[in-house]
Amino acid sequence: MKTLYMVSLGCPKNLVDSEVMLAALEQAGYAVVEDPNQASLLLVNTCGFIRPAVEEAIDAILELAAYKDEHPEQLLVVAGCMVQRYGDNLLAELPEVDLFVGLDDFSDIARLLERLTPEPQIVARPGSAAYLMDSSVARRISAPSFRSYLKITEGCDNQCAYCMIPSIRGRLRSRTIDDLVTEAVRLQETGVRELTLIAQDLTAYGRDLHDEANLVALLGALLQHTDIPWFRLLYAYPASVTDGLLQLMAGQPRILPYLDIPFQHVSDQVLRAMNRHYRRDTLDDLVRRIRRFVPDCAVRTTMMVGYPGETEADVTEMVEALQAWQLDHVGVFQYQDEDGSRAAQLPDKVDDDEKEARYQQVMTTQAAISEQRQQRFVGRIEPVLIEGVSEESELLLEGRSRFQAPEIDGCVYITSGQVHPGDIVPVRITEAHTYDLVGEVVNDQENS
Repeated sequence: MKTLYMVSLGCPKNLVDSEVMLAALEQAGYAVVEDPNQASLLLVNTCGFIRPAVEEAIDAILELAAYKDEHPEQLLVVAGCMVQRYGDNLLAELPEVDLFVGLDDFSDIARLLERLTPEPQIVARPGSAAYLMDSSVARRISAPSFRSYLKITEGCDNQCAYCMIPSIRGRLRSRTIDDLVTEAVRLQETGVRELTLIAQDLTAYGRDLHDEANLVALLGALLQHTDIPWFRLLYAYPASVTDGLLQLMAGQPRILPYLDIPFQHVSDQVLRAMNRHYRRDTLDDLVRRIRRFVPDCAVRTTMMVGYPGETEADVTEMVEALQAWQLDHVGVFQYQDEDGSRAAQLPDKVDDDEKEARYQQVMTTQAAISEQRQQRFVGRIEPVLIEGVSEESELLLEGRSRFQAPEIDGCVYITSGQVHPGDIVPVRITEAHTYDLVGEVVNDQENS
């Protein structure tokens, strides 16, 4: 029997690729197992965006290679962004691997395995990827089955100085609205209750198409042709969030009041060095517009500290901006040089100790903001998507409100109530902590 053990690393966009490979392998007769010792095929789908992601991928590969040492008949396959980025260099660096597969060929993994030779090999076209999946490509939705992702584009045209995505995943390539609706309908039929739209730059959707396709038009079509109750938007570009999008969100409760918009910085001189196509005043205006159109919208962003040339004054400006904006969720990252990026060639590097100090300063500031923002939910009844029994305790259920994205934000711990995974139920919030909420299910009589 052909058996498969898979590790999927990186972002939700990478998870969709993993689901494509899982479907292809299951159609070829592979059964997924939970124990690497029982697998005939060990598969790692890698992220290659930043150095820590590459290091995580290598650790995962070497960990699975240890199983192969005990079971020499096992095949070890590595796919994804890291393969696309580093290409043939990996053959010498990781001789334990039988097959490397890049971003243009991962959907064909079953056929590649059938043709595998005894010698390690790599199947990756040089340069950036050109592949774009469509609705005809099967996916094996990973658990839980009641939420999923819809990848609406590949690649990116923004050319941020620190980012390797365009050189790995290529230029912007948008799927058609009809094709995305077809996939969304299929996902609905499998029981999906929350569908999260993802892209490297969600708001760039349709710019490469020769029709009227854009994010607002796509959302309108998804609302019209499906009954999926929750749509969530991840990874919008700050300069491209239009009033039209905010007006649609305000008028359509099925589009959740949640936006993930990576700001990266607030200082004009740092944003200029990053080749981000906006300035601080754009961000101030964006936050004001979001609050005007969708007052209760949860805003998540990411900030980078320690970028070459960043000063203490720039970090002070970031802290003051966060205090003024009162955002709900902020992830903070320390800049690291990436080989091949323009930012790696910049002077005035910030040393590691200073980066860590700046990271702690921003994180501490935002933790206090998040804790205060959470208090507004206490006493409110909020719809919550039930995930299941909590990992913290078998005595608690766990779910997410409209303001919490899967995997990256906090959750709602539920202390009482009879519900099932995938249910969307009213929950009265009784406690609020820095990242998580606590509540109890409201019965129909109380809710009325």
